[in-house]
Amino acid sequence: MLTKIPAAFVLSLVLFGCTNGPVGDTSAFLNTPNLVAFWTFSEEAGQQRVSVGGSQIHSLSEVGGPIARADVGPFSGYSAYFDGKQYMIIPYQETGDLNICGRNAQVSMFAVVKIYDLRQSRSIAGMWSEGKGKDDDTGTRQYAMLMNMPTYGGPRQLVPHISAEGGVTMRADSSKFPWCADYAATKQEVPEERWCTLAFTYDGEFIKAYIDGVLDERAPDPVNDKRDDPYFMQEGPGGANRGMNPYYHGRGIFCYDPEIHSETKPGGGSDFTVGARYAVGSMLGEATIGYFGGLAVFDRALTDEEVLKLHEASNIAALRKLDEK
Repeated sequence: MLTKIPAAFVLSLVLFGCTNGPVGDTSAFLNTPNLVAFWTFSEEAGQQRVSVGGSQIHSLSEVGGPIARADVGPFSGYSAYFDGKQYMIIPYQETGDLNICGRNAQVSMFAVVKIYDLRQSRSIAGMWSEGKGKDDDTGTRQYAMLMNMPTYGGPRQLVPHISAEGGVTMRADSSKFPWCADYAATKQEVPEERWCTLAFTYDGEFIKAYIDGVLDERAPDPVNDKRDDPYFMQEGPGGANRGMNPYYHGRGIFCYDPEIHSETKPGGGSDFTVGARYAVGSMLGEATIGYFGGLAVFDRALTDEEVLKLHEASNIAALRKLDEK
């Protein structure tokens, strides 16, 4: 399995600077209501990646050295290549309207990516700081698009997470899980080594996960998915199960408040990160390898039709043809 971009190819990008040009429709994103930020990754390595659309400008800074710009991408003709030792960040204090939280909060995220090695690559983007590991309740999780979380039935799948507590998941009787257990999980695996779109929506009740523009519905299999706990099977709508995709999570999104959480969550609010997240005491333990051609965040739940429209606007078929050249 290919896990690293060939060095000769990276060198050719730098020396020749040729690009195939954009193949997607940026206007579909800019014209979708409630857009918070949209990155097309057009900037050269060493520069901040600056969002377009939305009411605020959001600039992603590189961590771990310059992040290479590849000459293929849906919206700018370029993409950012992450090598598994780098990521991008907006500090918590600068997140602005990306800091989506609250009891009635909604959020959607859409990404155009080409992922390598799901054993390593787990993080797309979000505000998601997990703390130091099992049973650690100091995390300040909010929302995130993640991949390959096998603990509760998400091995190699797309597994968007929402947290109401910031730390570990809490049952109705106040007993705690060792981890955050609140995520949807698709039926199919995240595609590897080919361009695809990944998306999720959260409407205040249900998390929905989409691969290539389609809601990949999945019913729970309690034993095989390790979701036979009463929390999953009896604390959903009307005392029913929570489902798998869609997944019921009706408790809103955690809001960090320094007056309330300074002692219990001393690390402070979560940064917005792309390509990695803070987990088990490290930012790079599950950092992603692959190309990011577009990333959008909305502060409402998109409809199935809107997600499909954004997928079609990304023109994945054209990107895959470029890869065949």
